[in-house]
Amino acid sequence: MSVNALGSVVGSGVGPAQSTGLKESDFIRLFLTQLTFQDPLNPVDNQQFLAQLAQFTTIQQLQTLSDNIMGELEVQASTQAVGLLGHTVQVTQSGQDVVGTVTTVQFQGGQPTLSLQKSDGTELTDVTPSQITLVR
Repeated sequence: MSVNALGSVVGSGVGPAQSTGLKESDFIRLFLTQLTFQDPLNPVDNQQFLAQLAQFTTIQQLQTLSDNIMGELEVQASTQAVGLLGHTVQVTQSGQDVVGTVTTVQFQGGQPTLSLQKSDGTELTDVTPSQITLVR
């Protein structure tokens, strides 16, 4: 059972969507600038104005949807990490494979870290899901 997806979601710092395009505040600033500098004798057509308002509403709804999806991904990653409790896993640490049973899952800053009990009884802490290479 591969857990690469868990490691990639959790390791990516799940949070609000990072966008390189225009932000909501940029759109508002452009819209207000357009209204400020429009020709009073030839104002923006009502249809254009309504179209721009519809675009603004769409941007807000897409941002809300994106935030909700990011929240769901965070919940899914947490659920997957908790699902590893009691399972034997193999992790790579310092270039070596280590096998142990997941005994605890802690969340620090929204990111899960695991503790493993190795076969010799020692405990390995601060294991991230991205270090897991095999689940038994």
